[in-house]
Amino acid sequence: TGIIQRFDKKNVIIDLGKTEVILPLSEQIPSEEYVQGNRIKVYILEVKKTTKGPQITVSRSHPGLVKRLFELEVPEIYDGLVEIKGISREAGSRTKIAVYSKNENIDPVGACVGPKGSRVQSIVDELHGEKIDIIKWDKDADEFISNALSPAKVLNVTLEENTKIARVTVSENQLSLAIGKEGQNARLAARLTGWKIDIKSQEQDNFDVNDNARGDESAT
Repeated sequence: TGIIQRFDKKNVIIDLGKTEVILPLSEQIPSEEYVQGNRIKVYILEVKKTTKGPQITVSRSHPGLVKRLFELEVPEIYDGLVEIKGISREAGSRTKIAVYSKNENIDPVGACVGPKGSRVQSIVDELHGEKIDIIKWDKDADEFISNALSPAKVLNVTLEENTKIARVTVSENQLSLAIGKEGQNARLAARLTGWKIDIKSQEQDNFDVNDNARGDESAT
């Protein structure tokens, strides 16, 4: 945590007390306004030794910032009872974070959300309204992919192991939610799970099956 000290061209210089750090334009969140004198949390990206002493570069857009904020806010993560399995982030807009606990008595998603949503809300506030989807990680890829497309409800997932493509079926009224605005929900889910995700509605699937059946009849 530091205080915004001054601006050097498009870089933001932040005072951490004992030293100053640089928040370059490339690591800023485009939608954020940086105001001199405001307190700000940053993620340390790089420390370079120079003749004038260490030069420290920090980030507001790195997924590591979200991870560290959850560690600060959620005691179960700090204590190792809940594990962060992955994060995919489009800074300033939306983040998906996958969490898991070996302890069956601990709900990892509930721990991160907090009482009445207080824990996740303080992180959202720190990130100025960035949406955060907290996903339960699962060792079964189909279950994990289904969870990752939250808040959409998934009907079926078929995995093609050799191509790493997941064919996902949702009902017609869930299709736009699963894909998300400009494809964001599906894109973040794909990054989080490591699978290419192909989403279709149940109606499209039925149409394809009927189409193929007709094709087979004409072939015979």
